[in-house]
Amino acid sequence: MSDEVRVRYAPSPTGLQHIGGVRTALFNYLFARSKGGKFILRLEDTDRTRFDEAYVKNLYDTMSWLGLEWDEGGDKGGEFGPYVQSERFDLYKKYAEELVAKGEAYYCFCDAERLERIRKIQTENKMAPGYDRHCRMLTPEEVQEQRASGKPHVIRLKVPLEGETEFHDYLLGDIKWKNEDISPDPVLLKSDGFPTYHLANIVDDHFMRITHVLRAQEWIPSTPLHVQMYRAFGWEHPEFCHLPMVNGKDGQKLSKRHGATSVNEFRARGYLPEAIINYVAMLGCSYIDGKDLYTLQELCTHFKIEHLNKSPAVFDYKKLEWYNGQYIRSLSDEELYVRTLPFITGTGDAALAVNESDEFPAPHVGPHYSGIALGSDGEPVCVDESMHMTSSDVKAALMQLMPLIKERVHYLTDSAEMVRFLFTEPAVPPIAEIVPKKLDEAQTKAVLESAKEFVKKIERMSHDDAENLARETAENLGVKLGDFMMPIRMAVTGSRISPPLIGSIVILGIERSLARIEKTLAAFG
Repeated sequence: MSDEVRVRYAPSPTGLQHIGGVRTALFNYLFARSKGGKFILRLEDTDRTRFDEAYVKNLYDTMSWLGLEWDEGGDKGGEFGPYVQSERFDLYKKYAEELVAKGEAYYCFCDAERLERIRKIQTENKMAPGYDRHCRMLTPEEVQEQRASGKPHVIRLKVPLEGETEFHDYLLGDIKWKNEDISPDPVLLKSDGFPTYHLANIVDDHFMRITHVLRAQEWIPSTPLHVQMYRAFGWEHPEFCHLPMVNGKDGQKLSKRHGATSVNEFRARGYLPEAIINYVAMLGCSYIDGKDLYTLQELCTHFKIEHLNKSPAVFDYKKLEWYNGQYIRSLSDEELYVRTLPFITGTGDAALAVNESDEFPAPHVGPHYSGIALGSDGEPVCVDESMHMTSSDVKAALMQLMPLIKERVHYLTDSAEMVRFLFTEPAVPPIAEIVPKKLDEAQTKAVLESAKEFVKKIERMSHDDAENLARETAENLGVKLGDFMMPIRMAVTGSRISPPLIGSIVILGIERSLARIEKTLAAFG
């Protein structure tokens, strides 16, 4: 076994990358970096019925978006390639045949009809499922005769009929498994020459010199079989570490019913990769007491495999929301502009598909909500031509808004509705929505009348002075500050969702703000 730590992330490109896979990739990545080792990206693409090149692209896009650089595999190649299983079939066939020659595997000529009869008998008699080892008993002459006739066959591993298989898990300690409980003589090489997952996995890990296998605990039942295969080949197996599962708050394995699970959906819903990385790294692992926020480099420095937890981790979307907000607020105004622009214009990540439901509705992004589209030159344009705004005007206004929305957005998707008031003339909301719960129409109308003088005065005031004036005006009217500000917000922005009001009025302009207040007052009659 190599002294250099070598780990791999080896997904099957049969679906979009999901958060559970990302955690496996991340822990492998952090472990490799913490030990100065290598992180290998390998494609296990032997399942051709569900394979799709789009999923391969999604894998590379996801890893790049998260900032997880691999050392070998993918477009980087490496001395132990190829790193795609479908390009290694000759190797798998060679070593499956080698096991037969060593007496550790055998040819099986049972057809699908016979296997189905066995399955039915086992089901009807409540017997343990699995192959009945019929062809394990064939004589060399019978095998030769069947092969000479050209009868299709597979190659099966000879699993010991008694005894135990023991292995050490880095996290869970020593694990013993009765050999009679291992899947009886599983197929290694199929009749079409395709390897099964188990054969390809072991051969690849051996020849790519993988030293540690970090994978989810759901793979524990397969590990005794893998250990037996290493024994049969006469190879040393890597160290195993089975990572705790990731569950929803209901204790069940994380799935779509809990919310976003594919990385694409997290992207489409306005999460930052830094927040995903930081939060996922904390799922089932501890770092420094009292510290929550880590850069990827800091996680690499402080990751220790012995700090992993044995029990399942619970995925808390509210906690992830907190992380997302923290990272959004750490961005510069220019960075926030770049990150929010796709959601404001409905392009890039905002165009990725989401699993829409009543509980998890589609985010409000794009020109319909923001009033801004992306021009052919890649610059933002105001959809409403009557606003008479150039691309430069739009970008300048958005840049003015960035420090205001930064404190209010939880997700990048929140930005579209927050900027809309600057780029479209809002309709006057229904009176019932403008009137605060503790005021009536007459009081609300009085607030809006007073708001005209308030707006005129704040143009050259500091933010603190303007806030003090708002409090003073509210007190003079005998209303609470929130009940004073809400009708003004509804009149000026047309929505309860907006950046801080005083800053919004200043950016919109006193004249336009007053015009909207007058228009709203007219609706009161």
